[in-house]
Amino acid sequence: MSPDYYSIAQVADILGVSKETLRRWDNNGTLTPQRNVDNNYRLYHRIQLEQFPQAQLLFNSNWDDELKVKPNKGFSLIELFAGAGGLAVGLEKSGFKSVLHNEIDRHACNTLRKNRPDWNVIEGDISAIDFTQYKDKVDVISGGFPCQAFSYAGKKLGFEDTRGTLFFEFARALKEVRPKLFIAENVRGLLNHEGGKTLSAIKDVIGELGYDLVEPRVLKAIFYQVPQKRERLFLIGVRSDLSHLAEFQWPSPYKRIMTMRDALKAGDLFDVDVPISEGQSYPKRKAEILSLVPEGGYWRDLPDDLQREYMKKSYFLGGGKTGMARRLAWDEPSLTLTCAPAQKQTERCHPEETRPLTVREYARIQTFPDDWSFSGPLTAQYKQIGNAVPVNLAYAVGRSVIRLLNDIDVALDSEEMDEELFIEGQYGLAFG
Repeated sequence: MSPDYYSIAQVADILGVSKETLRRWDNNGTLTPQRNVDNNYRLYHRIQLEQFPQAQLLFNSNWDDELKVKPNKGFSLIELFAGAGGLAVGLEKSGFKSVLHNEIDRHACNTLRKNRPDWNVIEGDISAIDFTQYKDKVDVISGGFPCQAFSYAGKKLGFEDTRGTLFFEFARALKEVRPKLFIAENVRGLLNHEGGKTLSAIKDVIGELGYDLVEPRVLKAIFYQVPQKRERLFLIGVRSDLSHLAEFQWPSPYKRIMTMRDALKAGDLFDVDVPISEGQSYPKRKAEILSLVPEGGYWRDLPDDLQREYMKKSYFLGGGKTGMARRLAWDEPSLTLTCAPAQKQTERCHPEETRPLTVREYARIQTFPDDWSFSGPLTAQYKQIGNAVPVNLAYAVGRSVIRLLNDIDVALDSEEMDEELFIEGQYGLAFG
């Protein structure tokens, strides 16, 4: 297919709407696809999409320029809730030097140690770590603290009021280290958690600790060279005494949407086909039913009797349940990976073969390099990968943070020079 033409699935991803919405737009004339005379396949031309801001960002991206961003000096990093290293590997690629990685899960810690023997991996409860030894010595603290409810006895919560939550421990690390800035990532649901009160409390605490928060943003992984429909909320905070020196710019999107084909076959994303690795399997009857699901299809594409057999009582309930009996498609991104590829509610069946995705296929979709291996039993490996931040998404955010740190350093040098010139001028006036 010509690079100037896009399928319905691709346009839905680019514009952030459903395929059903596109079909409705086709019917009412809002956006009508062109039909291929050979197979009647509906395609959209690039010119048709240029009216949409989302498509404009993609077509006029600064990705290639941003890819050239390198640190002006060695910027240091502490990462909390590190997991299997998705965020860590992406930030390492952008130029950060690791000082400490903390994680409580032993299998994830073994994964980090196995791949990076030189990293300082502290296994255990974050509340037991004293960060004061790193005060004013580390540039960035990063991590994804779990989304937890606070106790809203008062109208406004401060730092001490969040004690007992893992956000408190993240905030305590900020207070004890005083990094130049922080990167926090979380699930999209944090935006509206507890009616928005949780995020509001987090913002209050961040301000109390002396940081200015960039307006939080949900980043869709598909726009950052990740073949997966995953969304993560990012919070970037800059120390208040530095925030006036430079402005943070969110990363530009990649020029196209990556697909399952990009993930598993040799091409723009990986040099070789996905390596063979172990993976889970389906029970016999489940495999027989799923073998009848077409590429990109799900339970509603089965004959009615098999729909009833597979869905059981769920057959009569409302909602699409599009993750059930779901087979992925070669020319679309993967659905968001979960901690278990064979779970009935969130099926992730291979596009061609009737089996769950393997460990290395899972890792490819999260854009881990092929030489990044995972420790622990098979279920633990799937869990580590499924919980990770996609490496290429972290890499894109990392480049934006590096650029900000570079700009802050340049501004600080300029301020120091101006101060020196001022002092020289004062002495010149006094003794001239």
